[in-house]
Amino acid sequence: MEILYERCCGLDVHKKMVVACVLTSEAKEIHTFSTMTVNLLEMVDWLKQHRCTHVAMESTASFWKPIYNLLESEDFQVLVVSANHMKNVPGRKTDVKDAEWIAGLLRHGLLQASYIPDRAQRELRELIRYRRSLIDERAREVNRIQKVLEGANIKLSSVASNTLGKSGRAMLEAMIRGEDSSEVLSELAKGRLRSKKADLQQALNGLMGDHQRMMLAAQLRHIDYLDEEITRLDEEVQRRMTPFEEDLELIDTIPGVGRRTAEQILAEIGRDMDQFPSAANLCSWAGLAPGNNESAGKRKSGKTRKGNQKLRTALVEEARAAARTRQTYLSAQYHRIAARRGSSRATIAVAHSILSMVYYMLKRRQPYIELGPTYYETRKKDAVVRQAIRKLESLGLEMMVKPVA
Repeated sequence: MEILYERCCGLDVHKKMVVACVLTSEAKEIHTFSTMTVNLLEMVDWLKQHRCTHVAMESTASFWKPIYNLLESEDFQVLVVSANHMKNVPGRKTDVKDAEWIAGLLRHGLLQASYIPDRAQRELRELIRYRRSLIDERAREVNRIQKVLEGANIKLSSVASNTLGKSGRAMLEAMIRGEDSSEVLSELAKGRLRSKKADLQQALNGLMGDHQRMMLAAQLRHIDYLDEEITRLDEEVQRRMTPFEEDLELIDTIPGVGRRTAEQILAEIGRDMDQFPSAANLCSWAGLAPGNNESAGKRKSGKTRKGNQKLRTALVEEARAAARTRQTYLSAQYHRIAARRGSSRATIAVAHSILSMVYYMLKRRQPYIELGPTYYETRKKDAVVRQAIRKLESLGLEMMVKPVA
């Protein structure tokens, strides 16, 4: 086989150690290093001594990150590769053989590097992912409050749409202070909720214990803390997103896509679409493309494969939001597919469409163009007419179709 890289290195990365195999035209050398920063710097010097130009390693959990951070600042071409793309022959699995296998594949140009953004984008991605974790934790804490209220025979959520709105928060704080009267608690209602005082009095008539008041107080303090941290992260993300304001405005024009999701999409894929050969490649990278599974002429399950889980989750959430919009192409697409294939497949299809739109909008620097809810029917007009006629004929009716003047 043709040798593309004369001096290269394969790394088998673990939590406490790294096995490095250097391949050159003269010899092969293998060395084991600790993953402490001092030892990793020794490994960098060792690679420089061998005049290595390319280094490859598996994307093992987060253990590759400290090595990548050090090699990135040097003149090495670093490839982080998915383990699925370079599995060794079964029965020949040792750390040394893995390092040799990776180095051999790299030397002959048989490895495809994963997309690793630059350091600034990686930092932004970490901030946005952490913010998303805090938002999810806040939602879980709200659910815990609901469980405590149900355990105290209080049905506030059956009357109030938002348990932690202004009215709900005031009632919860009064309960924590020891107020038990449902009449007094219902008087704390504000706005449109005041019209439901009779229902509130019944819903707030419960049996609140001291331990439940303590739990509610701790949960509200936790929610307040999470709100402060989310606000602080919002400010930092907004500061770092200032150079990408134009890109955010483009993505934000898609129905169902909010500001935070636009920030997450941009942080995950970047603003330069040249690293993805096509929109289909980007959707496959995100785990939104159907898989191919055919054998002996029979098509088996084509479920989507693993991809960027954070991006996929955000897009699925926005696809469900887009499905609830009115008079939009995405909503019509969702309902058309859901009627035949179910809501889950329809959601993935809409998420796929949203990511494809983002790809072309960022590549062409064009805003979203609404195609309308009848776009598909207009394109497939003859097929839709034939299908409607067949359905009516199956019911014993005869139809004559003519265009309206």
